[in-house]
Order: sequence, then structure tokens, then C-alpha cells
Amino acid sequence: MSPSATEHVVQCVSQTHTHTHTQRQPSDQCVVCYFGIWICFHVFATRGCVYLCVCVCVWCADLLSLDSMNPEERKRQGYIHELIQTEQTYVQDLELVMEVFYKPMAESGWLTEAEMCVIFVNWRELIMCNTKLLKALHVRKKAGGERMPVQVIGDVLSSELPHMQAYVHFCSCQLNGAALLQRRTDASDDFKLFLKKLATNHLCRGMPLCSFLLKPMQRITRYPLLIRNILENTPAGHLDQANLREALERAEDLCLQVNEGVRQKENSDRLEWLQNHVQCEGVIEYLVFNSLTNCLGPRKLLHSGRVWKTKSSRELWVFLFSDFLLLTQTSKQLVSSSDRLFSPTSSAVYKLYKLPLFLNEVLVKMPSDPSSDDPIFHISHIDRVYTLKADSINERTTWVQRIKAASEHFIETEKLKREKAYQARSQKTSGIGRLLVTVQEAIELKPCKPNGKSAPYCELSMGAQCYTSRPHRHAVNPKWNFSCHFFIKDVYQDVLCLTVFERDRFSPDDFLGRTEVPVATIKKEQDRHGPLVQRLLLHEVPTGEVRVRLDLQLYEQALPL
Repeated sequence: MSPSATEHVVQCVSQTHTHTHTQRQPSDQCVVCYFGIWICFHVFATRGCVYLCVCVCVWCADLLSLDSMNPEERKRQGYIHELIQTEQTYVQDLELVMEVFYKPMAESGWLTEAEMCVIFVNWRELIMCNTKLLKALHVRKKAGGERMPVQVIGDVLSSELPHMQAYVHFCSCQLNGAALLQRRTDASDDFKLFLKKLATNHLCRGMPLCSFLLKPMQRITRYPLLIRNILENTPAGHLDQANLREALERAEDLCLQVNEGVRQKENSDRLEWLQNHVQCEGVIEYLVFNSLTNCLGPRKLLHSGRVWKTKSSRELWVFLFSDFLLLTQTSKQLVSSSDRLFSPTSSAVYKLYKLPLFLNEVLVKMPSDPSSDDPIFHISHIDRVYTLKADSINERTTWVQRIKAASEHFIETEKLKREKAYQARSQKTSGIGRLLVTVQEAIELKPCKPNGKSAPYCELSMGAQCYTSRPHRHAVNPKWNFSCHFFIKDVYQDVLCLTVFERDRFSPDDFLGRTEVPVATIKKEQDRHGPLVQRLLLHEVPTGEVRVRLDLQLYEQALPL
């Protein structure tokens, strides 16, 4: 952490000699920071004398300005210097990786281009982010004078930290990169020796590639600490106070985003693993684990593990997702450690024991005697009860709590969605009339599922007002006969929208077509013919029509004189 390429004033002391000289390069023997002054200790011999050299790095101010500072300001300047200097060292390490490791590895042919991308992810983007930050810090330092204290630093940090989103992607993929590098190293002694030889470069300071690959995560989690140290030594009323508080908030937010990205990547990897190891024959709809749910956003794997049925002692492997519970059984007894859940080398195959149990239809209960040592719990689903036994009492508690929480969240989300739609429909309005709509049927819809089966429904909307018909199972020509009404606010601006969807339970509903009718068009046709029955062509799909009945009723005060 000692300054580089910075002029030092060196006080050389021995029993018989005391003198001062100027040195261009700092000592790297021993470095300490005391109230903003970085001091290097080293020993050297010349003309038969041994000297203890104390290198005082006057990086932030000249000696007179340091003497005039109070202890708190000296500490503040020391922490500002620590931020700038460690940022410079970090950028040098990022660039070192490209020169010492990346280029030789890419040219060696040991790894494919895809494997290089997995290991180094977006390393060049990290260099760009931190080089930009470092330049901004250097500009701020020079603006006040090379040897003068830095008065304001928080605005630079709060401005630059939001542009470091590349870390979210890198940190979320870093574990996969480290695992791939370890596998390739374990598989080849020659490759291991190749990497070891690269690490002998004196610039690496004895550190292997894997250590450098950890530095981005270490750096991003260190920013809040560095900023907090500066803030705590910035007096109240200082013009940098507000900037530093904002910078600290943004640094902490960036860390949260990184942590969430890591969790999401782990979740995504596990969902992909399940896609390759769970056979889903018998499910009406093709199940994609790593996808959006119908109403809960991206699917999450909340818990997994082994349980047993109490009556038959059948071993089941259970996976709790954010929207459903999956009971599976293995096709063989798992005896190898490589067959453990989510192991990349696992060859285990899981088969469905029952169709997925959607959590808005599930009720989980503890046994009648929860103090019993037998870790049993009950899952009720519609008209059936599953009595299961966990590995331990603690594991049973985990299953019960997580299933209950996920079920309640699912039900509450659906409830809020219904309430929002109801409030939009029932909101009092100073409209000028209403439109009565009956969606009678659809004709020649094009189903999205490979088996040709479909459960289409129609969504009708006008602004915030929205209605949805019931799905019609297994029909490409569904007859809904669904009626609703809309309040009209402006005859010449309001538009009736009809969208047909195919109901999916494991993913967002599929689009089967959309059509629109301006209320002005309805009025014009109705003035000539009365209430309309029309067949409307669905757009953005190969085939499909909907048949609707439209009756526009304008209030008397809205009619022209």
C-alpha cells in the first residue's frame, strides 16, 4: 500500500550519521500509516555504515499543512490516501492479470475460447470501470494541488459507483469460473505446471491466478468500509458530509446487488441442473425450471432434500420452488458422493412421484404432538394428505416454515393482483357512458403447445379497467360467452383492447393474438345499425378471430344537443 512514483523525504539515522536525502521509489520493507502520513522503514548499508531509513511520504500535503491539521483531519486524509492508493494497486493487479495470465493462456491452446470466457468473465469491463474511477480520483487530487489535502472526495465516489454494474455479472459468475479452473488444473499436471510457471513472474508477488480472481469480490465489498472510515472522520457541517453519505449508500447498494446476483446465479445454475436430471413425463405442460413464473417473477428454488413416506418408507427427494412443490424419486440408490444434489459430476436421475403441487393449493401442518422426537409433518393438497418424515427435527422445522411462507406469499400475491384489478374496475368515475361487451367465442386459434392442447382465455382492457374470462380447456375454438362493462371517459380517445392468451401454470401465459376497437368506431357503427356483433381478426399471429357483441350506452348529458 506504499505510494508509487512519489517523492519521499528520507531521514537516515545511525549512531554517527544523520542526514536527509530524496528517494524516488518508496521502500516496500515495512509500511505504516500514522495520521495521514505513510512511513516506510528500511535498512541499507553504505560506506561501511548501516542506516535505519524512515521514509515519510508527504503525499497529501506539505509538512506545514500537516502540522496545522487536527488529529481528526489527519486521519481523514490518511483514509482518503488509502482509498486512492489501494485503488491504484487494484487497477495494476487487474491489468497484471491480462498481461501475465490471460494473454499466455489464450495463446497456449490449453483452454477453449468459451472456457476462457467462463474463467475471466468480463475482466476487461472491470478494468474500464476502475480505471475511470482511478482517473477521477487522481484528477480530484491534482485539482487541489499535488501536496495539498483533498477537501471533497464523496461526490466523485457517488458519481462513479453506479457505473460499476459489471461487478454484478462478474461476481455472480466467479464461482463457476473458479470451479472450471480447478477442474482443468486437477485433470492435467502439465496445465498445472503451466499456471505455476506463469505465477513465478515477480509482479505476481507469489500469488497464483486463483488469488487474483478473488480480488474483484474483495474490492467491491471493501468500498463501504473505506468510505465509512472517511465519513467517520469528516466533521459535522463539512461540505463533504452529504456526498460521503450518498457514496456510502451507493457502495452498500452495489454490494447488495452483487450479493443478489450471486444468489440468482446459484439459483439459476441449480434450476439448470434440475432440468438435466429430473424427468418430467406425465406433466401436461412442458416444464422449464429456469423460467419466469406466471405471477411471481423468476422462479426460485427455496429448499431441497430427502424425506420418507411414513407408511411405505419410500424415499423421496423434494424440491420446493417459489410456486410449486415437486416430489420425486430416484431411479437408483444414491451411493456415490458425486451423486449428491447439484453436483456437476452427478449422474442421478429423478422421476416425478406426483404432479407438481401448486403452493396456492397446499397446506402444511405439524403433527398432533409436535414435541415428539419423530420428525413427521403433513402436506395437504386438495383432497389428499402426504405424511412425510424428515432427516431431523430441525430439518422438519425448516420444511414446514419454508413451505408455509412460500404458500402464503403465493396466495397473497394472487390476492393483491385480484384486488388491484377489482379496484381499477370499481373506481368511481365521472364517465360519459359505458360499453357493454360480451366475448362470445374465438375461432381457429393457433395453440403454442406441441401437443396441440390449449386452455385459452380472453383479457379485455380499456386503460386501467381490465377483465379476464375463464380459460376454456383443450379448445382451439373456445366459447366463452363472457360479459363485462367499461366506463367511457372520452369517446374519441378510449380504445377497447382484446388479447387472447393460452393459460400456462409453470410459466407466463402464451400470447395467441390481440385486436383493438376504438370507441369512436363503435359509436359510428352503432349509430347506423344499433348494438354490434363483430368478428375481429387477431393480429401478430398466423390465424385466429374473436366474436364479440358491443353495446355503447352514452349518458344523456353526454349526448350532443
